[in-house]
Amino acid sequence: MAEDQEVVKLELLCKQLHEANDGVQRQEAEKALVEFQSGRGAATLSQCQLLLDRAQSSYSQYLAATTLTKLVSRNPCTLTLQQRIDIRNYVLNYLATRPKLVHYVTQGLVVLFGRITKLGWFDGLDKEKWAFRNVVGDVSQFLQGSVDHCVIGVQLLAQLTAEMNQISESDANKSLTKHRKIASSFRDSQLYDIFQLSCTLLRTALENSKTLNFSDESQHGLMTHLLRLALNCLTFDFIGTSVDESSDDLGTVQIPTSWRPAFLDFSTVQLFFDLYASLPATLSPMTLSCLVQIASVRRTLFSNEERAKFLSQLVNGVRNILQNPQGLSDPSNYHEFCRLLLRLKSNYQLGELVTVEHYPDAIQLIAKFTVESLNMWQFAPNSVHYLLSLWQRMVGSVPYMKATEPHLLETYTPEVVRAYVSSRLESVSVVLREGLDDPLDDVTVIQQQLDQLSTIGRCEYAKTCALLVQLFEQTAQRYQELISARMNSRSQHSLEEIAILEGQLTWLVYMIGSAIGGRVSFNTSDDHDAMDGELVCRVLQLMNLTDTCLPQGGCERRELATISFFEQFRKIYVGDQVHKTSKFYRRLSEILGLNDESMVLAVFVRKIITNLKYWGHCEQILTRTLTLLSDLSISYNSVRKLVKLEEVQFMLNNHTSEHFPFLGVGVSVQEMRSRTLFYTSLGRLLMVELGEDEEKFTQFMIPITSAFDSVGRLLAQAETPVFQAEEAKKGLIGLARDLRGLAYAFNTKTSYMMLFDWIYPTYTGVLVRGVEIWSHDPQITTPVLKLFAELVQNRSQRLQFDVSSPNGILLFREASKVICTYGSRILTQGDNIPKDQIYPMRLKGISICFSMLKAALCGNYVNFGVFRLYGDDALDSALHTFVKLLLSIPQSDLLVYPKLSQTYYVLLECLAQDHMNFLSTLEPNVFLYVLSSISEGLSAIDSTVAGKAPPTIQYLNPSAEHTMVCTGCCATLDHIVTYLFKVLHQKSKKGSVDLETDALVKVMKHQPSILQQMLATVLNIIMFEDCRNQWSMSRPLLPLILLNNEYFGQLRQQIISQQAPDKQSAMAQWFDSLMEGIEPNLLTKNRDKFTQNLSVFRRDINDSLKGPVTSSGGGSGSEMMTS
Repeated sequence: MAEDQEVVKLELLCKQLHEANDGVQRQEAEKALVEFQSGRGAATLSQCQLLLDRAQSSYSQYLAATTLTKLVSRNPCTLTLQQRIDIRNYVLNYLATRPKLVHYVTQGLVVLFGRITKLGWFDGLDKEKWAFRNVVGDVSQFLQGSVDHCVIGVQLLAQLTAEMNQISESDANKSLTKHRKIASSFRDSQLYDIFQLSCTLLRTALENSKTLNFSDESQHGLMTHLLRLALNCLTFDFIGTSVDESSDDLGTVQIPTSWRPAFLDFSTVQLFFDLYASLPATLSPMTLSCLVQIASVRRTLFSNEERAKFLSQLVNGVRNILQNPQGLSDPSNYHEFCRLLLRLKSNYQLGELVTVEHYPDAIQLIAKFTVESLNMWQFAPNSVHYLLSLWQRMVGSVPYMKATEPHLLETYTPEVVRAYVSSRLESVSVVLREGLDDPLDDVTVIQQQLDQLSTIGRCEYAKTCALLVQLFEQTAQRYQELISARMNSRSQHSLEEIAILEGQLTWLVYMIGSAIGGRVSFNTSDDHDAMDGELVCRVLQLMNLTDTCLPQGGCERRELATISFFEQFRKIYVGDQVHKTSKFYRRLSEILGLNDESMVLAVFVRKIITNLKYWGHCEQILTRTLTLLSDLSISYNSVRKLVKLEEVQFMLNNHTSEHFPFLGVGVSVQEMRSRTLFYTSLGRLLMVELGEDEEKFTQFMIPITSAFDSVGRLLAQAETPVFQAEEAKKGLIGLARDLRGLAYAFNTKTSYMMLFDWIYPTYTGVLVRGVEIWSHDPQITTPVLKLFAELVQNRSQRLQFDVSSPNGILLFREASKVICTYGSRILTQGDNIPKDQIYPMRLKGISICFSMLKAALCGNYVNFGVFRLYGDDALDSALHTFVKLLLSIPQSDLLVYPKLSQTYYVLLECLAQDHMNFLSTLEPNVFLYVLSSISEGLSAIDSTVAGKAPPTIQYLNPSAEHTMVCTGCCATLDHIVTYLFKVLHQKSKKGSVDLETDALVKVMKHQPSILQQMLATVLNIIMFEDCRNQWSMSRPLLPLILLNNEYFGQLRQQIISQQAPDKQSAMAQWFDSLMEGIEPNLLTKNRDKFTQNLSVFRRDINDSLKGPVTSSGGGSGSEMMTS
């Protein structure tokens, strides 16, 4: 009775969650339902059954389905094998007796069926019979029923196929090897039959297509799920590569050899082309998606003759679609068809395409389709990428083509280039007049398309250049006329026409830059270089005109295009590999009087100075301009020519806000971020001829010295009413960023010492004082901390001080001072920081402190024994501040924020390697925290870590992040357990070590389980996970085994007993071989022998996992529902 009341309460909560108007009521209902879903006991099972049986509302049914899914997904699973079988049978019967459930309830139950089948795939009733593998048999009864039953049957198969192919949240905490083992078994035993079944059902539907009514929801749904089933089969990850979907157009479908009959029977390919022709636009895109996968089938599935026939059928199918293009007016069809066209080239060679019987007709139709698509630039703009990629790849293949048949690209590529250029120019006026989104605003897409166009345009390059020159001259001439007329105030010309011309010139400058950049793709001739010279001259002439108008205002988009042009210009024609006698420089000399590279570099620098002067308020232009300056300052030959230019000397002698407004305090803090890159470039240029000239360095530092003195005077008034806080704050931020740029650039001992002597001790106190005053403000603390983190970096061995120099110790003391100053104040902050602000407000600064301390400890320029010898507490203070900062961080956050985890784990490795004596004196609770964090780092799964991260945290490569953290944890653990082993098993010459004062020994006495847990974790990762750092894992494993020999024996027996009876003896033999020849010591020879044994051990384990293993389900819990 109480259970019934609880179920009624759950139904009411479901209704409140979805229908209540009161937000508080909905929130309370959600909280209660989440608590219900977290249940594990028998009550949860029976309540789910009651909810489904009562079927009072679709909401309660869906709650029951999702709760059961979570229950079966938990690791470890608490349900017995029989309970899971009963759940599966119950779900099938429920769906069979209620075929017209609300769609999301049906989907919830279908997901439950797929999840329980996957997770129980290797569960056997006995040695001959599997518990969950009779999938097709279970579903066949649905397929023989009504249309509604058939839909459910197909849904079950489609969801199961998708479930087998993806790593769900439940799998994220399990072994990737186990996931692949299940997926591979499903692929080998079931997938081909399911695909054949889907094709058979689709053929039946095609034969009856004239009698089918696709406006009927059931019949339309059946076709949707049938196509989805076929697509899920074709997109299956056959070999476990897990290709990123964003790069799917480079992928090959690794169809197993056993599938050959399906593709040698060309009726399979024709089936999907016929379905496309017969189905409405709501269904046909999925047929094209299937064809995209079929066109990507690996080449080695066929012999040369078979491949030619297969390709011929694909090309003919594409040709038929292009001859009857009505269906392509649907955006989804159009998009998938563009993908299909690209797959023809990405999976087949141009030499194979040209031998197809109808190639001339097909390439003509593809060219016509491309031209029409480019002209309709507003229709499906995201699909243009595939068309341009197709032409780019075909043109790129021309030099390597061996076939004698004509490829005809010289006929059609000029048409494609003309269509792209003219359509983009025509789009400008339409965008302006109709207020549409401007394609020029998406610089990333423009750059991608222009990279493709650069290759296409190099085929028949003379025609490309002639087109660009003609259009550029017409547009620039008209633009110059309007600008001149406006400046002379002779007439009021339309601002709209000027805006249109500026937009068109922006496109043309981008295109000319890409055309020049395309030179790297081809072996070019002198004639091509001369054409490049013509193009460059026209852009530089336009730039001279527009720069004279900058005092009155400029066009931001055109400036970005000009910078893009300069970037391409620099890469191709400025630098160490360029022949200065080419026709390119001859044309520059004839037209513009630029006789050599130095004069060309002067043009670059003048443009950079102009942009810094007039565009400091525009972050995008400023960043791109400074990146161009940085690239120029890196080139070995160019930088020596640069420093001789008057323009560069002007920058080195006048880096003040008067000439470069972005260096002033009147700009926003955000705009100041560019100053680091600016001073890095200036530092490189200064170093070229600096040598040991201290006077030259002092001269360069005059503006920074003046600014520092000014900030110092302001900070001296910090306690007075006249304190100008904002001016002092911005001044300090700017100076910290400037000095960090210089410190990064000064990577020689001489230049670094000039900077260090200048900053210490005169100005380090100013920086520390700033941290004291604004410790709560990351706008100040972050740049100051980053400056110190850079100063202590021993980059290029620049911190090799003389034997009589105390500078290494003085530098470390300053670093210690700033760490302690920041740490002591940040620890006094309350816990009222919002969760989404915890990283920028607190953890980012702590992470930089960790990075700074690690660089100082590992820089190899300080003898740390000196501090204790002379009673200096700088080292101890820094290390104890590190401990306090570490304990203030919740352990879960260490892995959620990737930059924090990297800095923490590399610092910890450094401490374990060189400062084990400090770690051994920590309080046991602190050492437990450290060991626990190592354990977390070892077992962290990158997908779960990334899944917990806030949206503000970017993961460039979570897998690489995880591997790096895991490798560092292995090294740290190795140092710690090696130290422990030596303490326990060796005696020093002076007598026994005092074990009672050693924190690590205390921890081992009171918490022996933590090292045992690490042993189990490391062994599990090596045996069953996708272990990318096996060598690193092997190093701590041996000392862990030696320290926990008895536990290792228990673990060994436990693992052996979990294996199938027929594999237990083999597993025991592998464990014996692992320890064969291993002595109870940690000598290098013994370690290397263990590493070799471990490699063989892991290989044997992985080989055994390829075969099926039966297991009986276990766990506690009451009996589940029966059907």
